[in-house]
Amino acid sequence: MHIRSIGVWYRTLALGLAVALLIGSVAPASARSQSPVRQSGNLGRAVASYNAMQEHFYQEDAGLYLEEYPHQGGNAYSYVWPFSQAMAGTIDLYGVKSKQFEGDVQDRIQGVEKYWNSTTTPPGYDSYVRPPLGQGGDKFYDDNLWIGLEFVQLYRMNGDQQALSRAKQIFDLNVYGWDDDPTHPCPGGVFWTQAPWSQDRNVVSNGPGAELGFHLYDLTADPYYLEWGTKMYEWVYECLLAPNGLFWDNIKLSGDIDKTQWSYNQGSMLGANALLYRITDDEQYLMEAQRIADTALDYYETDGRLYRQDPPFNAIFFKNLLLLDGVSHDPRYRAAMQEYADTVWSRYRDLETGLFRFDGDRPVKLLFHSAMVQIYASLAWDPSQYDKLA
Repeated sequence: MHIRSIGVWYRTLALGLAVALLIGSVAPASARSQSPVRQSGNLGRAVASYNAMQEHFYQEDAGLYLEEYPHQGGNAYSYVWPFSQAMAGTIDLYGVKSKQFEGDVQDRIQGVEKYWNSTTTPPGYDSYVRPPLGQGGDKFYDDNLWIGLEFVQLYRMNGDQQALSRAKQIFDLNVYGWDDDPTHPCPGGVFWTQAPWSQDRNVVSNGPGAELGFHLYDLTADPYYLEWGTKMYEWVYECLLAPNGLFWDNIKLSGDIDKTQWSYNQGSMLGANALLYRITDDEQYLMEAQRIADTALDYYETDGRLYRQDPPFNAIFFKNLLLLDGVSHDPRYRAAMQEYADTVWSRYRDLETGLFRFDGDRPVKLLFHSAMVQIYASLAWDPSQYDKLA
């Protein structure tokens, strides 16, 4: 299958820059060996952060989480987006301590199914818990994609066929969300949500969709996944690529573009390129992934921008850097992630509760805390296993 260029003028520039990056980025074998002390330290931090999450957020009787701690009233349980990130942290820990966390992973799988809405066509995860524990909610395509990618990672770890089947269903849902109205500005792309109050098309509903499609093609060889993943990938380049080489957030039906540059959007697109390289062995995609990674690191390391991003956005960005590191072996990616992890541990961790207080004295968000579980757990992985990340 032919995959179109992302733009001749831009590709020429990107390839020229990336060749230099590629030549200088391959680390010798000795540089790939993690310090046992550092790896052990990250694992200890991951377990401590996970234990704090379970102590302060987890509602064992329901198998669900609070949205924040201390609980301030309102919904009894978290929305599916924070739940999905707590689930991701559990699966990441399972990647380094499988026997210890196998039961916890099964608990997360049972918990997330309480958001599953099988009454719609196609089915998918609602934004909130379904009856009898809650009233459900609108479907967000990005919420579903994060869960789909987590199921792919779980399948790569242990061959869970049910996880793979659910990932396929989620991809079908994302395809259903494709905008097929040719009169819209920048036609195509997957909408952010099914909610009637938004008709934005975002990187976050297309970049992770491309990643999920490329993973599923890699696992099944079914061209459906490559075809639709490529459509999502190309739409992002055609509609939301900014002059600085990073990606804007979304385009509205008015044609207006939200030019915010979130870290997770850069992560999804560099990850999509890394996966395309794995699928095709075409060096242009490796070079493009490296170009995005280096451009993003330079951007976010300037003026403290990284610390003004939400932690879950950074977790997704950094885990995609590790995915890229699995094929490009650039020590800068892991070093940047480690520096962020060390800074957050010393600056934001509350010693009394073990929770991360990014918002001062305000209640701690499950969404923010669970991101750090993911980061420390992923840093504890052996680099030889990065090909299992999703």
